[in-house]
Amino acid sequence: MELDSIKLAKKLSNSLKIVFITKKDGFIDKNFYNYISKDNDITLECFEKNDILFFKAILDFKNIIKKCNIKNIIYFGTSKLQFLYCAILGTDINLILRHGTTRAKPKGSLFHKIIYSRVDIHIAISEHLLENVKKSFPFGKNTKSFLIYPSIEIKEYRKEKNQKLNILHVGRIVKGKGQLDAIKACEILIQNDIDFEFFIVGGYEENFKKEFLEFYNKIEYKNKIKLIGFSDGVEKYFIKADIFLFPSYGEGFGNAFIESLSFGCKAIAYKNTTFIEFKKLGFNFEIVENRSTDKLKISLLNIAKNSVEFDIDKNKKLIKDNFSEETEIKKYLEILV
Repeated sequence: MELDSIKLAKKLSNSLKIVFITKKDGFIDKNFYNYISKDNDITLECFEKNDILFFKAILDFKNIIKKCNIKNIIYFGTSKLQFLYCAILGTDINLILRHGTTRAKPKGSLFHKIIYSRVDIHIAISEHLLENVKKSFPFGKNTKSFLIYPSIEIKEYRKEKNQKLNILHVGRIVKGKGQLDAIKACEILIQNDIDFEFFIVGGYEENFKKEFLEFYNKIEYKNKIKLIGFSDGVEKYFIKADIFLFPSYGEGFGNAFIESLSFGCKAIAYKNTTFIEFKKLGFNFEIVENRSTDKLKISLLNIAKNSVEFDIDKNKKLIKDNFSEETEIKKYLEILV
């Protein structure tokens, strides 16, 4: 979520003066200038987030709004929205919520109805997520909702033939992201004497680390599973990969998945959420029965044996047509006041 907000701020900074508001000593405050150059017209403002000094934090936020003459707020996620509600109470600020993850339970209490009635616009980054937003959040009389796909850049690259099959998964190691199912699926390659390396790029969600490592350490072929951890240089893994194995249990959008297609990877996903949407858009990849590791194994084996054809150029064209930066920026500018 933090990196998504930085990416959008940089895109919009060519058209607008951007004020990036975040909590003091948080990830963005500490890493801001690692991602934002002096050339970007973006001002960093921080407030002290303190649950005990709740009213002071609201006052700090109000002062930032007044000092910077803020007219629009694009708020990533929905966490602590009551704080923002109090900070902008009595103003005519255009409040936009940008949703990036699927909501499991609807927010239907009276408290939530009051808070969310102040939202002017909900932005979803996929059709699947747009429907989820409409079902999960109370809408005020004038609240609107729109779909704005995030843009994906097509980069120049050159793939070289690997000596052994190169498989990739990119994403935080968290329950439901698909790493366990992906590792299980690789068993069929062992059974068919197909040499491979499986690179898993992403840091751990702490509450899942123990369960994941216990599973990983029991795998007989764990020497073929390369745990890379978090990486700023994920592009080189996309370039080298033959197959992008991504059996996630559900995505708000699936940036890494679309990026893999942009780098010419042969991709596999479960039939759920945005992957169904990507198929409807015409993308060429393998989609298998949701949460079926048996079907996942068969699909992986077929690709490894080159029994499935992929139209890489078609995927790149669809990315340019559907996920262009120009279209993304244009749609955001249309909803700002």
